[in-house]
Amino acid sequence: MASNPSPLRFLNSTAARILTAALLVQSVVLYGVSRTEILPNAPPLSTFPTVLGSWKLLQEGYVDEETRNVLQADDLLSRTYSKPGSDVPLNLFIAAFRSQRTGKAPHSPKNCLPGAGWVQSAAGVIDIDIPGRGRIQANRYIVSKGDHSSVVIYWYQSRDRIVASEYEAKVYVVADSMRYNRTDTALVRFVAPVVGNDAETAEKDAVEFIQASFPHIKVALPQ
Repeated sequence: MASNPSPLRFLNSTAARILTAALLVQSVVLYGVSRTEILPNAPPLSTFPTVLGSWKLLQEGYVDEETRNVLQADDLLSRTYSKPGSDVPLNLFIAAFRSQRTGKAPHSPKNCLPGAGWVQSAAGVIDIDIPGRGRIQANRYIVSKGDHSSVVIYWYQSRDRIVASEYEAKVYVVADSMRYNRTDTALVRFVAPVVGNDAETAEKDAVEFIQASFPHIKVALPQ
């Protein structure tokens, strides 16, 4: 006897998932207009530490006005750090949004990087062990432009929740809006240059940098 198809079977379609997320976000906007949203306080990202374990600030990044207008983030951080004994700098980028009800939302690096001329050569997810917290999952990409390649690792963070999937992050926006009357979130991205086609070492350095910076990121973003 044939079984009845699951009513959620349509969610196996990528297009259906995107449409569902869009409808859910729209419902949040409609639901939220009658309530004043809670905008959590957080220290300016400019106060983020310049020393992260063995990593020290090498250069304060500059985000031009045009890029700021495209991102529409409420606060931005772009910094390059390095550690003793290594000539390879790593970049930390954070785009923080206090609210998503006005249509502002993180721009996925998988869409932004190609627009900047970077070509994706590998994509997937990576599990990272964070001391004192456990394992988190993030997106991992290898991108190249000309003779330069980089390992890119990023995630979406809301209320100390780490999410790799952009779709899942949008669903949580709905849940947080309904339950906590909040839609704040942040995109956290790390970029490690690949030297001599050694992507494995670049990834190892990126993971070490993430482990050193994670406690400070947790403090910098609203809980």
